[in-house]
Amino acid sequence: MASSSSSHENNNITSPLLSQENEPEENSPIKQVALTVPTTDDSSLPVLTFRMWVLGTLSCVLLSFLNQFFWYRTEPLTITAISAQIAVVPLGQLMAAKITKRVFFRGKSWEFTLNPGPFNVKEHVLITIFANSGAGTVYAIHIVTAVKVFYQKHITFAVSFLVIITTQVLGFGWAGIFRKYLVEPAAMWWPANLVQVSLFRALHEKEERTKGGLTRSQFFIIAFLCSFAYYVFPDYLFQMLTSLSWVCWLFPHNVLAQQLGSGLNGLGIGAIGLDWSAISAYLGSPLASPWFATANVAAGFVFVMYILTPLCYWFNVYSAKTFPIFSNKLFTSKGAIYNITDIIDSNFHMDLAAYEKQGRLHLSTFFAMTYGVGFAALTATIVHVALFHGREIWEQSKSSFNEKSMDIHTKLMRKYKQVPEWWFVCILIGTIATTIFACEYYNEQLQLPWWGVLLACGIAIFFTLPIGIITAITNQSPGLNIITEYIIGYIYPGYPVANMCFKVYGYISMTQAITFLQDFKLGHYMKIPPRTMFMAQVVGTLIAGLVYLSTAWWLMESIPDICKDTSSVWTCPGDTVFYDASVIWGLIGPRRIFGDLGTYSNVNWFFLVGAIAPLLVWLAARAFPQQEWIKLINMPVLIGATGMMPPATAVNYTSWIVVGFLSGFVVYRYKPDWWQRHNYVLSGALDAGLAFMGVVLYLCLGLEEVSINWWGNDLDGCPLAHCPTAQGFKVQGCPVFN
Repeated sequence: MASSSSSHENNNITSPLLSQENEPEENSPIKQVALTVPTTDDSSLPVLTFRMWVLGTLSCVLLSFLNQFFWYRTEPLTITAISAQIAVVPLGQLMAAKITKRVFFRGKSWEFTLNPGPFNVKEHVLITIFANSGAGTVYAIHIVTAVKVFYQKHITFAVSFLVIITTQVLGFGWAGIFRKYLVEPAAMWWPANLVQVSLFRALHEKEERTKGGLTRSQFFIIAFLCSFAYYVFPDYLFQMLTSLSWVCWLFPHNVLAQQLGSGLNGLGIGAIGLDWSAISAYLGSPLASPWFATANVAAGFVFVMYILTPLCYWFNVYSAKTFPIFSNKLFTSKGAIYNITDIIDSNFHMDLAAYEKQGRLHLSTFFAMTYGVGFAALTATIVHVALFHGREIWEQSKSSFNEKSMDIHTKLMRKYKQVPEWWFVCILIGTIATTIFACEYYNEQLQLPWWGVLLACGIAIFFTLPIGIITAITNQSPGLNIITEYIIGYIYPGYPVANMCFKVYGYISMTQAITFLQDFKLGHYMKIPPRTMFMAQVVGTLIAGLVYLSTAWWLMESIPDICKDTSSVWTCPGDTVFYDASVIWGLIGPRRIFGDLGTYSNVNWFFLVGAIAPLLVWLAARAFPQQEWIKLINMPVLIGATGMMPPATAVNYTSWIVVGFLSGFVVYRYKPDWWQRHNYVLSGALDAGLAFMGVVLYLCLGLEEVSINWWGNDLDGCPLAHCPTAQGFKVQGCPVFN
């Protein structure tokens, strides 16, 4: 589906896909792009306007503040750039109507006006790209939280800011190097961008309403209001809608049934979430995922969650029954929570004698298996890209300096000045130099030596292209966090902050590159001048880094017991997993967990499994070329499907898969006209509605700690799901098995 360009797929499509006889309108060879992205460009529209700078900066600051503010909550709320994309339209139109149209310094080379005319779509796109810098989270904040809150050690604001800015900006270098591979080719279509393109068209294009139907703008407003009104139930009045684990209700005293049925603490069999924030929290919008990618995620989730994990648990692999079946906590061999502070010496290094006294660290079966799956996903990514895209990468490399066949969007973008390669190179060299300086000068706080910075950069540049290709085609990104932790943990064990820094520089610089490339592709689709877009990305990244850190610092200094289980709201699930990883890979080290001195050495076989799996698919595709569906099996996505677990839970996946199936398969196949007009608009409306209601509820009720106590607000309703089933173990609130 994603990369097909055959003409027999043109049935029932209102827009032509390829240049054919009689010179029809030229379009993209990708069906979804052809149906969504306009093939025209008005280069006269002003872009770098006063309105853009004001609204772009405001959007970036607000999104950065709100996303960090909500990130520490038990149920994190991520406000995407789509919310800003919608909110700025009336503001932009108001500024166009009220601000003076006077031209300053008329006739001079630097003449300008604060109001160049009507608020236009290109300004709007650039504001959204600006705002996107503040969407999501800044991963390096995890380092600051882990050191200050969990380890309770010293790190200054200045050092924290240096780490955050260098990790965020480093990705520009990799993005610049790989633009010609991941932005210009039509096959690299970046499905998530089509949601925003569709929404831009709905907000700016005049559309005639069909009899008995709705325009896209009208549909968006209705869907937005419904989402806004509905979110008061899962977020406040009836929180159990986040995870309706009905199996637990049928068996309120049965541990096995609750292990199977719990959507938040078990395998989630039958559990479903009627909460859009839970559905889209970790995997993004299921409406933006092409069906073949959704099917791959579903297959991987079913294998890990319903085959691998139960088999390991009920055969008691690694004493699995001593621990909860689904947990991200760290345990002793007796099932008690591991006391990490007891094994840290005064130099923030592991105390080996104390570790040997307390005993080996143990993981829940599921947690251990997810690390194995992460190993497999890494090698699968390399082998898959080499086998299925190696020829294209080689051809693109050979022809990168020659004119090559281009799709309509690349042709239209050629009229604009491109960002010179040396801009990216200068940023890259300067950032690496600054990072080495910070790590050497503040080594007491960061622990990472200079060679660690260079090694992390080498890993990032090696993986940016293969992971970028997979993201651009499937909308799913395999992560590098595990391999970066693994490498530095073996080379430099016992230093948790060094491990965290290495992971962030090796993993997040690649992730940032993917984000920048995705924004480049959005600008590519909407015909934004590349240099202008580049400037907005750089400025937005710097502003977002400062606001994110300031907000996190303020929360950590002002909220008592933040990130502790005793806090009812501020339990920091993402930061807890990050801290756990720093203990496993940094403080104790992989050799004492997954190596010859550890319990889980056999998990390393997953590396080999991941390397073999894409080879089997490739051989099957060559043996049965007439079976097109075989080529749609994407092993990196399938194997890495559960990469977000934990902190993601079973109900996040089951709900996402159901909605993705209804949208990407049922509606796309049987109601293609409705899907074309409304699918991506619906995704944007659902995101925006819950984001605005979430903010309103917190400001009106959350700050005053006004809550409702009743059984409908008992999340999940499966209190026995966390109980161990090993004989003779006593855990508070759990039955004892004899």
